[in-house]
Amino acid sequence: MYKALDQWLEEHREEMVQDIMRLCRVRSVRGDSAPGMPYGEGPAKALEEALSMARDMGFCVKNYENYVGAVDCNDKETELLILAHLDVVPEGTGWTVTQPYEPKVVDGRLYARGAADDKGPAVAALYAMRALRELGVPLGRNVRLILGTDEECGSSDLKYYFARESAPRYSFSPDASYPVCNVEKGGFSASFYAQWEESAALPRIVYARGGHTSNVVPRDAEALVEGLSVQQAEQTARAFEEKTGAKFTLSAQQGGVHIAVLGEGAHASTPEKGNNAALALAEMLCALPLAPCEGLERLRSVTKIFPHGDGAGKAAGVAQSDEISGALTLNIGILEYGLTGLKGVIDSRVPVCANEDNMSKVLERRLMHEGISLSGTAMRAPHHTPADSPLVRTLLGAYEEVTGQKGYCYSMGGGTYVHNIEGGVAFGCAKGEVDNHMHGPDEFAVIEDMVEGARMFVRAIVRMCR
Repeated sequence: MYKALDQWLEEHREEMVQDIMRLCRVRSVRGDSAPGMPYGEGPAKALEEALSMARDMGFCVKNYENYVGAVDCNDKETELLILAHLDVVPEGTGWTVTQPYEPKVVDGRLYARGAADDKGPAVAALYAMRALRELGVPLGRNVRLILGTDEECGSSDLKYYFARESAPRYSFSPDASYPVCNVEKGGFSASFYAQWEESAALPRIVYARGGHTSNVVPRDAEALVEGLSVQQAEQTARAFEEKTGAKFTLSAQQGGVHIAVLGEGAHASTPEKGNNAALALAEMLCALPLAPCEGLERLRSVTKIFPHGDGAGKAAGVAQSDEISGALTLNIGILEYGLTGLKGVIDSRVPVCANEDNMSKVLERRLMHEGISLSGTAMRAPHHTPADSPLVRTLLGAYEEVTGQKGYCYSMGGGTYVHNIEGGVAFGCAKGEVDNHMHGPDEFAVIEDMVEGARMFVRAIVRMCR
């Protein structure tokens, strides 16, 4: 049976690729809500494309008011839920292979925003269900594919869905790496801010800004310094280029100097893989010969508590780890400075041992001591599914059968779609040794990995639902 299913998937490889590209052409970044479109036009359009695709394959589909869509394999009781999402993070800059929403295949890789996170895996799961349907493989229970539209901004779509539907016994999300992620760190998010009276003394920072979303390491940042020449800032820029590894570009502008910084984007759960341009810029600005003012002192405080390169929260006093989930990570995803105030956004992935006393209260005291306020603090509990659960054993078996490699469980800092679902785990579709540039420029999915993922999903569905 599996040989026939694998052959079907291979024969439909190109069709699968075309359907992934179809979804990737839709810019499904969350926007302003509108009637019938809770997350804006883009996510709603991507959901309609995906549901239309499934409908054309003969599946029964349901649209939950454009929060999520559901695709059912049959009309029996649902035993297994597969959760994928169609929303994407903003495209950012620095794309070289193609434009973010113009999918292109190069050397077996499909480049586009969302190709790996998570439109490619969503289509792979759909094709696994289609293979079972078209080859007439009997299932005694149903598998339902959930297609969500708000995973990147908090998963409020799933809250809407689970207020109306109950969760089945088993669920997995193809929104991570193989083999099986059964432990997800908790999360801590907050904003910090400070305000002051404008100082007219020159030289001064008119503005500085970097980052677009909290769960991405800022790749780009810029500032305008009034009353300073390019020549006066050049030596400092070169010194911080060497110190931080980021690229500084200076140009004369508006009676001062414009500073552009290019770092390296990465997911907030792995800040060590990126180079935070916003923090590199902040430290460089604090080293310039600027006129003393309260705003400059507050910015120096930020660089002292959140120095460039410290993705573990050591300087902030919150570094910690445990055996189950690993070490804490901390990312400043957004940093903005103006003439009368600054603000920033923190995204931290915390181990099981973290709590308000050793996390939020520590940060609040640390910032308050420097004249900076902390607000909007929220901690998300960690997620843990035992490695000996029937679902985990089934998924590991499918992984070993298809890849020929030993399966194992691991912990991750990123929160997946099953974070709040009891017994849920993350399974695929990326391979740990491959950097798919998720959340960065030139994001890509390896086509062979998508087909291989569908082969694993087929086995998991049969064994859990037969």
